[in-house]
Amino acid sequence: MSDILDRLADTLEARKQASPDSSYVAKLYAKGTDAILKKIGEEATETVMAAKDGQAEKIIYEVADLWFHTLVLLAYKGLKPADVLNELARREGLSGLTEKANRHE
Repeated sequence: MSDILDRLADTLEARKQASPDSSYVAKLYAKGTDAILKKIGEEATETVMAAKDGQAEKIIYEVADLWFHTLVLLAYKGLKPADVLNELARREGLSGLTEKANRHE
């Protein structure tokens, strides 16, 4: 499973060198953080709407779009999917209530 994330991360990293005219991701990178965040917000809303519709295929499609755009954000900020997976591993076995209480906000 992490193989696809690693390959996608490599592709997203390579898009940093691409022309915005030749790559959707390069175009997002060129527009900057706000454009990437806007796209994540749009995809999150579409995911919510798909979930409310209850059609599994739509949910999967929209979650894939949401994940993709969050991976774009990670790459843009110099982070990797492994960083998120490591955080999830750290939380494994913790009560959600305990984890939330331990946050430093």
